[in-house]
Amino acid sequence: MPASLRFIHLDTPDSLLPAFDLMRQLRPHLTDAHSFAALVARQHVEGYRLLAASDAGRVVGLAGYRTLTSLLYGRFVYVDDLVVDSRLQRGGIGAQLLDAVRQIAREAGCAQFVLDTGLHMALAQRFYFRNGLLARGMHFVEPLDQ
Repeated sequence: MPASLRFIHLDTPDSLLPAFDLMRQLRPHLTDAHSFAALVARQHVEGYRLLAASDAGRVVGLAGYRTLTSLLYGRFVYVDDLVVDSRLQRGGIGAQLLDAVRQIAREAGCAQFVLDTGLHMALAQRFYFRNGLLARGMHFVEPLDQ
C-alpha cells in the first residue's frame, strides 16, 4: 500500500483528464479523455463526485459516487464506479477508497452505502464481501432504443 496515498475530489476538466486512462480500465467503452471529462461534468450536475486516490501525484484509484434518497434506502450513497490500477490491485487502495466514501456517507447522514457489481465478477464480489457489503438483491436492466 502506498505510504503517500492522498484522496482528492476531481471537480474540474483539467483534474479529470489524467484520470481517463485509469477509468478506462473499468469502462473500456469510453473513447477519449475530453468526452470522459464532459460526461463527468454532466453527471456532476446530478450529484456525482469522483474521488481519486493519488500517489506522488499519480492517480492510482477512483471512486465515483452520488448521494441520493429513495423510499427503499432513505438517504444513501451509491457507488457508481470503483477502480484501482490493475498493476496495484490487492494492495489496499480499493479498501481505502471504499472507506473514504463510506466516511463521506456517514458525514452526510446517510443510512445506507450501496453499489452494484456484475454477476460475472466473482473477484469483485469477494472484495465487497470482505469489505462489509452484503448482496441484497439483483439489478435488472433493459436497454432502451433511442
